[in-house]
Amino acid sequence: MDVTLHLAQDPEADALLGRSPLAALVGMLLDQQVPMEWAFKGPATIAQRLGGDDLDAHEIAAHEPEAFAALLSQKPAVHRYPGSMAKRIQQLCQYLVEHYDGDAEAVWKDVATGKELLKRLAELPGFGKQKAQIFLALLGKQLGVRPTGWREAAGSYGEPDSFRSVADITGPESLVKVRAHKQEMKAAAKASKAGGK
Repeated sequence: MDVTLHLAQDPEADALLGRSPLAALVGMLLDQQVPMEWAFKGPATIAQRLGGDDLDAHEIAAHEPEAFAALLSQKPAVHRYPGSMAKRIQQLCQYLVEHYDGDAEAVWKDVATGKELLKRLAELPGFGKQKAQIFLALLGKQLGVRPTGWREAAGSYGEPDSFRSVADITGPESLVKVRAHKQEMKAAAKASKAGGK
């Protein structure tokens, strides 16, 4: 895996996401309740604070939980909720160590179908169906991981040129389109909620 992603909108952080399967998974895990760029810059910040240039599932899984939470809490914090996210990242890494010998890429390597890949992603701690589908779409659209039926398994996120999620962000222009789509979805949800009262 060695591609250029544009999710953190920061060259160093994006380079890590493009070469490190674990960094990409951790970035996806962090992508909730904070701006996307903040979430996807997180893996590079964590790697730097751990004194390396990549993330290691074995190292993170074995890290003392309070010390790891403190590492994520340092200013600038890795996430709005650094304590709970530190716990989730450790759970993810422990799962990867237990099921994939710490190799994040093994989650999708040699998977025959999109359905199987979606199942594997949804089994990861912190990954619900929607997050799993978005990550599957990211793998297919930008990282060349395209098992049979991957678009169908990714649902609407797998559609070409849909600009629904991080899977569609390839630079500043597409970022604006994805942001606009998310705003439309929020407005529609709000209107629907207001109409249902």
